[in-house]
Amino acid sequence: MITDAIKKILHNAKAKKASDVHICAGAPILCRIGKDLVPISDRPLSSEVSRRLSYELLLPEQIAQFEKLLDYDLMLTDEEGRYRVNVNYNDGNVGAILRILPGAPKTIEELHLPPVVRELSYRTKGLVLITGSTSQGKTTTLSAMIHEINRRFRRHIITIEDPIEYMQINDQSVIRQRGVGKDTKSFSSGLRAALRQDPDVIAIGEMRDYDTIKIALTAAETGVLVLSTLHVISIDKMIERVLSYGLASDENSLRYSLADSLQGVVHQELLPTLDGGKRVACEVLVTTDAVRNLIRKGTGYHLRTIMSTGGKFGMTTMKQSVEELLDEGLISEEVARGALMNYGG
Repeated sequence: MITDAIKKILHNAKAKKASDVHICAGAPILCRIGKDLVPISDRPLSSEVSRRLSYELLLPEQIAQFEKLLDYDLMLTDEEGRYRVNVNYNDGNVGAILRILPGAPKTIEELHLPPVVRELSYRTKGLVLITGSTSQGKTTTLSAMIHEINRRFRRHIITIEDPIEYMQINDQSVIRQRGVGKDTKSFSSGLRAALRQDPDVIAIGEMRDYDTIKIALTAAETGVLVLSTLHVISIDKMIERVLSYGLASDENSLRYSLADSLQGVVHQELLPTLDGGKRVACEVLVTTDAVRNLIRKGTGYHLRTIMSTGGKFGMTTMKQSVEELLDEGLISEEVARGALMNYGG
């Protein structure tokens, strides 16, 4: 049960359209609004108050576990929403971070994603990756693609998430959402089990280890559509990022599996708009024979050239996407310059 004190903090944070709340000794209560941490309390929290508020998020047995493990993750819900919580020690003090999770998934149209993203969600097999750095809306795009499949096709969709952020409701499809730590022990074990559950689509919250990547590629090669996210700063770095998880002896097999199974990559940046909102800027790589050849050779730096000339396949570069937002008067020139620093723009 969420206490009145925590409810008041969350209510204040939501009113400011915050994504996260930070409770930390020596600082006021802070909200993540866009890229900034904004105080929502008047004075810094004492160590005692920070501990009390953090412990209000936990049951007695969870406090015992936290004091043993020194970190504790959990999900909380109330009548207004769902929250992902991490309680932690820092310099001997107890603090917490709460992520305010969204409710229903957004649509591809609401996210203003290019039409090719919808087309990629209609594929019946292979691997589609949504890439980007932390907090760039990858999970939101992933859920929008699942929602698109759900409302269009009669499919069996299995998701493996940590945690489950968007709740999907069966429409045309049947969706089984599995939370790591709650419904399955890990991404890799959940993925292995999913292969025995007659899946049409498997959505993996994040590919973060070798076993998960290897099983995902196998599933994609054997006739299942696999959707997943991957942390990487640009599509050019995608190949080496995937290869970095494996052993040197496995590099060739990983490159060939990726080349054979990859259908496309959506790489995105979440940019602040002039009206105080956010918009996705994205570059899209659609796998062609030329792309497959580059992946087999491991020469990812040429992928940008293919994207810049692949408009007929629905490809676009980050530079094109950011310039469109700038031309529409949605973002500032400063935001545009900052967004393009990693893209040769």
